[in-house]
Amino acid sequence: MAHQVKDWMSSPVIVIDPDSCVNYALTLMRRRRIHSLVVVLNDSESRYGILTSTDIRNKILAAERQPAEVAVREIMTAPVLTAQADWSLTECSRRMQAAHINHMPVVDENNQLVGIISTTDLFVAAEEIGWEGNP
Repeated sequence: MAHQVKDWMSSPVIVIDPDSCVNYALTLMRRRRIHSLVVVLNDSESRYGILTSTDIRNKILAAERQPAEVAVREIMTAPVLTAQADWSLTECSRRMQAAHINHMPVVDENNQLVGIISTTDLFVAAEEIGWEGNP
């Protein structure tokens, strides 16, 4: 039996409002020991964005901007690719690789957020269950 994204994703997902300041996002990420936050959007074009530690490193720290003065929406990535909970881990890994990303929000058949999967989750799965035979 192939292992699916839903078996290895993190849930519940830590979300943030796009109008929150990056300083608040930093605090959430540090306290929860996570590297990404899903941004819940209310526009018609996309439902979700993502803010990652890489976004903060590249767009705040390296740019010498003040995190307390920047809104999440200014540096987040949106729209984002989402994973389906019933995808195989191999399918998820291939799509993440093709898009050059390390985190994917996971949605159910109604496009409702149900989790997030990261490269680290895939590494843990590979270590614990192996990878051979996972279509």
